[in-house]
Amino acid sequence: MLRISRTFLCAMVVIAIVVAASIFMVRAQGSETVMKDASSTTATRPVLVELFTSEGCSSCPPADALLEKMDAQPLAGLQLIVMSEHVTYWDHDGWKDPNSSSLFTDRQSAYEDVLGINTAYTPQIIIDGTNLLRMGDAHQADGIFRKAAEMSKVPVRLDSVSIKTGNPAVLRAHIATDANFDNHSGDVYVALALNHVESQVLHGENGGRRLVHVAVVQQLVKVGKLEKRRSFDQQIQLKLKPGEDATNLRIIAFVQEPGPGKVLGAAVQKITS
Repeated sequence: MLRISRTFLCAMVVIAIVVAASIFMVRAQGSETVMKDASSTTATRPVLVELFTSEGCSSCPPADALLEKMDAQPLAGLQLIVMSEHVTYWDHDGWKDPNSSSLFTDRQSAYEDVLGINTAYTPQIIIDGTNLLRMGDAHQADGIFRKAAEMSKVPVRLDSVSIKTGNPAVLRAHIATDANFDNHSGDVYVALALNHVESQVLHGENGGRRLVHVAVVQQLVKVGKLEKRRSFDQQIQLKLKPGEDATNLRIIAFVQEPGPGKVLGAAVQKITS
């Protein structure tokens, strides 16, 4: 993608993100009223929130801050399961994001094709695999989260999470779901993310700034498939990166229609030991 296109898009959304953060917190403060109908009749619904971001983009820090607010679970009736996915196409503009991966660039590109987005840009927030959150549009955001509160999901469970020390250390976990009565099968993914990351940016558009991120994805792996009218039950293992602090990690499991498409279910667990 051309630099001029990316820079123009980022310039267009930076003010809108600041506005969106303010709107989101106002809505969150009144969330007991906003979500009253849904939360009074249904259990808490998991909602997968994916932020495509980069430390090389000056428009991204406000979106990173918004994701941190979402991670604090401000909306009644919803469990916001957030993922910060750092793309690579800003890495040649003065600063290489230490958490960027072509895997996330490719994932965002796949969303572009499915959602009919003309070009990749950061920051970009996608809700439950199907909804592009328009920054600054309070009515649209409210509608997305209302819909999410009402949507039936396949229950996903994460348990028996442990770290086996070694070189490398290995994370082990058990993933299980209820039967899938959706019209489509889904791919089962596991993401390993850092709870909290601070980075001193030396160059590029954010040169001289200290940035803070949450739920920074380090690994994203497809571990199986949830067929229609069937459940899923599997033990998984992930090798940790050298020096990775197990107490600063969370594991996320989610089921998503191929495409990537609609998220059918999700769960998250922070690792405490």
